Amino acid sequence: MKPLAPFPSKRRVRPVDAIWSIGASDIFTVHFALYIVLGFVAQLIDGALGQAYGVIVTTALLATGSPPAVASASTHAAEIVTTGLAGGSHIWHRNVDWGLFSRLVPGGVVGGFVGAYVLTQVPEDPVKLLISIYLLAMAVLIARQIYTGGRERDHNMPTAPIGLAGGFFDAVGGGGWGSFVNSTLITRGESARCSIGSASLAEFFVTIAVSTTFVLQLDLGGYVLVVLGLIMGGAVAAPLAGWISKTLPHGVLAAMVGLTVASLAVYNLISVSSELFAAP
Repeated sequence: MKPLAPFPSKRRVRPVDAIWSIGASDIFTVHFALYIVLGFVAQLIDGALGQAYGVIVTTALLATGSPPAVASASTHAAEIVTTGLAGGSHIWHRNVDWGLFSRLVPGGVVGGFVGAYVLTQVPEDPVKLLISIYLLAMAVLIARQIYTGGRERDHNMPTAPIGLAGGFFDAVGGGGWGSFVNSTLITRGESARCSIGSASLAEFFVTIAVSTTFVLQLDLGGYVLVVLGLIMGGAVAAPLAGWISKTLPHGVLAAMVGLTVASLAVYNLISVSSELFAAP
């Protein structure tokens, strides 16, 4: 399946120019509606769980045939808005441990820069295979959280390396900051409320770093509609996340996320593996 690019072109298209060239015929399409729905569902789940937005969106975009770097770039560009809103909400509700936040951000930003640069410099198919394995691992991690209920504790893991690894894998995999960082902080013994709040605010700065790197390295003008659709869907879903988290049991929602991500990741693994190992 070919990548869903609203503005295919052989020349480099600046995102600003692509935005100004959007017309009614571009907006009133099935593809654009699907991006809105994807952003809505992903943000609804992320708002309720504190994780999984990037994992869900990137996995879905990879399944449509988008290149790994473009899938991650589109996801992070949309996340600038959603993580900014989420971070502001956590500040308002006093969920941020500023000491924890200040130790997460530097490593997260550096890891994000490095991960985004690496993703733009390596061949597409092997990376897509590795990312699919990574996303499948994220699904397993979510399942593990459901099973253990956060009871395991490891007090010896320092914060800075958690941010560094989280930023790198989030950029390369297109998501996973929340799944990796939140779960690691909680298993280390941090409170769930402060872990999610601090990591969510830190993710805003990591997302800016990753998106900036992608903009400098890639031609993303053809994917503006993808980002706009994700942003629109996410903006609508954000106010509903609190209601969903109170209505639907956490374990049920997390299980749905894990199953969805695992299914799409397996699909991607089969698809890419067949292309890589097909007889010449």
